[in-house]
Amino acid sequence: MLRMFGLALGLWLAPTVAFAQETVDIGVVKQSQLSVVQKLLYPKSDRTELGIHLGLMPGQLLTTPNLQFSFDRHLSERLAVGGSLGGGYGLKTGMYRELESPLYGVAPDAYRYLASAKVGAQFSPAYAKMNLGGKRIVHYDVYAGAHLGASLEQSVIPGGGITVAPGLSLSLGSRFFLPKGGAIRVQVQDDLLIEHRKLTDSTHFKQNVNVTIGYSFFSPKPGKR
Repeated sequence: MLRMFGLALGLWLAPTVAFAQETVDIGVVKQSQLSVVQKLLYPKSDRTELGIHLGLMPGQLLTTPNLQFSFDRHLSERLAVGGSLGGGYGLKTGMYRELESPLYGVAPDAYRYLASAKVGAQFSPAYAKMNLGGKRIVHYDVYAGAHLGASLEQSVIPGGGITVAPGLSLSLGSRFFLPKGGAIRVQVQDDLLIEHRKLTDSTHFKQNVNVTIGYSFFSPKPGKR
């Protein structure tokens, strides 16, 4: 009797179950119709960023420790305008000291970095986050910059004079945002300069590659004063 009842109940439920398992064809979903909405934990738009950075310009003849101050106004999450002021001093490397020693008696006409000023724009195409050892989530962005400016440089040879070299500065960097505000900023910058040298009365092309690491302060978020 129980078997007959179970069989009858199964036959009655079968059409209902089959109907529930049927799929509904909604057609093809275009890529443009898909979107992911994510609220930025560390927004930059409509905020001012002030930074201080320690830098090093490595070279065969001169090594230049330097200090840079940056200012950026973020017009959106991707675009910012601003500039920087910096100063430093080129130190002779072991190779330079060996060349000017009595053994060789050659003093290369190298120019050391003293100061710089630049203005330009910065583009940030990516904002992302990564997991560090399964214990912490780090939010960061990646940016590229282009700035126009000039560097003040001095000949290492006494009496060689000082020159102002105009040029274009290109940079790549990243901000690592901190939970309590601010960000650690790492950047590689290449200054492409044109400088006139007094001793040889000639014009030269020069590159100053600068690697910096610093800390940035941000103005309050819009609506939070």
